[in-house]
Amino acid sequence: MPVSFTQHSLGSRIDQHLSGFLETWCALVSDPDVESAYAVLNGFVLGGGKRIRPQLCYWGWRGAGGEDCEEIIRAAAALELCHAGLLIHDDIMDASELRRGQATVHKTLAGLYEGPGAEAFGQAGGILLGTLSLVWSDAMLSSCGVDPLRLRTAHHIFDAMRTEVISGQYLDMLAQLRAGVSMDEALTVIRFKTAKYTVERPLQIGGALAGASDELLDAYSRFGVPLGEAFQLRDDVLGTFGSSAETGKSALDDLREGKRTVLIAHAQRRASPAQREHLERWHGDPELTEERAADLRRILLDTGAVAKVEEMIEQRVREAVTALIEAPITAEAASALAGLTDRLARRTR
Repeated sequence: MPVSFTQHSLGSRIDQHLSGFLETWCALVSDPDVESAYAVLNGFVLGGGKRIRPQLCYWGWRGAGGEDCEEIIRAAAALELCHAGLLIHDDIMDASELRRGQATVHKTLAGLYEGPGAEAFGQAGGILLGTLSLVWSDAMLSSCGVDPLRLRTAHHIFDAMRTEVISGQYLDMLAQLRAGVSMDEALTVIRFKTAKYTVERPLQIGGALAGASDELLDAYSRFGVPLGEAFQLRDDVLGTFGSSAETGKSALDDLREGKRTVLIAHAQRRASPAQREHLERWHGDPELTEERAADLRRILLDTGAVAKVEEMIEQRVREAVTALIEAPITAEAASALAGLTDRLARRTR
């Protein structure tokens, strides 16, 4: 019989599998500094996060008729290791100092040592630990114990997901070099960097592990892409207007980095010459002060960019809800995914 539990207990089970897996991969080299690095990585993986992707993978499995079991929890937990590795790399590329309210992994590593080389060491160490987490995600998924033929199908989707998110990240970096980014270009970045990776592919991986039909995998796509876009659009708003106490990240990071979000694309299109000049001068300035950031936020409000993005979020939520209603999935999974839809699109952190 299916096991009844809350989303919180699902998260706890995912963490138990992560913890058990990490314990089996302790530092291979008997060196206290290597052991410290492993401890930093383990602390990052287990020390926070919403476990969105594992939960969606789980409900993709249940929606396809899969029963609750430890094999799917282990497979789903592998996606969190993948996510951790990508976040570590993302923080290095963005020169972020905070993640989940704590120092980022590369900053933590740099802080373990003194001297002029500490900063470079932290970045190099972060690249290695992020890559290690990505390697472990593959190992964890491959050893989940699900039927090998279904695992092979799911692994193809996992491969596609990783290729898509890396391509999306590259597009995101390119956008920061280009003079201006259109709304369509900003949405393309969102689709590949976040939407498919956060919602669509985890659902499909879980579904494939349970032997889902092509019809159901397509339904997961129709639901997952718009919800994933809504998730990232909300993230962009929180990244600029959110409280660091709630989000765990500085609200200056995206503005200092010059991230070409849909918010910025819309503001540039609707800005007056003076507003556009102000945006071009201060957006992307690594020394941006809170006072100047407040000016940029005011422009985003006055040009209607924030209102436009909120409208886009609601439009995508409606599209996702419609797709969910039409999807040929179990009632329990439909109910769980409806709850996750609201959490992802209307969250405050």
